[in-house]
Amino acid sequence: MRKFTFELDKNVESTELRFSNRFGIEIAADLYLPKNIGNKKISGLVIGGPFGAVKEQVSGRYANEMAKNGFAALAFDGSFTGESGGNVRNVAAPDINTEDFMAAVDGIGQQPNVDRESIGVIGICGWGSIALNAVAVDKRVKAVATVSMYDVSVSYTHLTLPTILLV
Repeated sequence: MRKFTFELDKNVESTELRFSNRFGIEIAADLYLPKNIGNKKISGLVIGGPFGAVKEQVSGRYANEMAKNGFAALAFDGSFTGESGGNVRNVAAPDINTEDFMAAVDGIGQQPNVDRESIGVIGICGWGSIALNAVAVDKRVKAVATVSMYDVSVSYTHLTLPTILLV
């Protein structure tokens, strides 16, 4: 049984999803929806992060709150973490993680209650920069928000080998 760091709101339902990114890595996700929405189309949010965390933690908590406020929200484990696939485990791969966000946009956009013209992304902590990478090239995303953003991708590009070894 999975352990969550929060309680599911009484007005929200959650469903486990699986889909693959373009590298063929299976992504594990939880879809949070407001209860009793019937056939109504609602805006969707894809939520990732913090770096190294899993969907049963912060991103799931955010998704639960967003669903409570009327959004369809998808929290996912990035490649190499949690229930998602990929080997070696717990590795930093901003290029692959950027694709994870784009695959999650595919995943939420295929849900019958989601308005495909109204999808946003929330990147938390280290995944904030990865969210920005994804939305820079994925024009399906209409809004992006980052929380406590740290640009993991850029931070390593300006370091020389001796600097990296000293850090």
